[in-house]
Amino acid sequence: MVEFTFWDIAYQLLLALRWTVSLSVIAFVCGGLLGLGLLVLRLSQWPGAVRLVAAYVQIFQGTPLLMQIFLTYFGLALLGIDTSPMLAACVCLSLYAAAYLCDIWRGCVESVPKGQWEASASLALGFTEQLRHVILPQALRLGIAPTAGFMVQIIKGTALTSVIGFIEITKAGQLIANATFEPFLVYGCVAGLYFALCFPLSLWSQRLERRLRPKA
Repeated sequence: MVEFTFWDIAYQLLLALRWTVSLSVIAFVCGGLLGLGLLVLRLSQWPGAVRLVAAYVQIFQGTPLLMQIFLTYFGLALLGIDTSPMLAACVCLSLYAAAYLCDIWRGCVESVPKGQWEASASLALGFTEQLRHVILPQALRLGIAPTAGFMVQIIKGTALTSVIGFIEITKAGQLIANATFEPFLVYGCVAGLYFALCFPLSLWSQRLERRLRPKA
């Protein structure tokens, strides 16, 4: 029987950690770009745009992420796409992140006083110019803290991609636990790695929120 030391377990988990980080970054960047596009579409007041974006957000917020992962993985295969766990995980988490980021940023935009819209309109600025030069810079200040906080949810959400075979630290932990017969030690290390990723982001989010909070 092969003996596994703590350092063997830690080394294998650290190798898998890079995939957790990579997936989190891809989901956040792609989801952020899509979420920004959805936000602009919702604010544009095009016929049907508000309801369409609202329906998209409600679907992804109202269904379990695990079910979304399954539907994406098997749905892409039905479309004839050569689906890999990595591709399905990236697509699903990006769509999931876009729904939440769009809603977070919408709240930040709505927090900007309506007078700012009226003032920018009085300067003959178009819709795009209003967003770029007046509204979004103010909403950005309000949105930094909740956006940083949502990054923690994305990192934790990557654990669910293990069900379709994507080998991030949760899946790696399962494989290692089966080989070493040390589930408590292995999953304890997995939890520690998630904590090491999420706790600094949580602290950073709290500090940003205190720093950017409007002063009375």
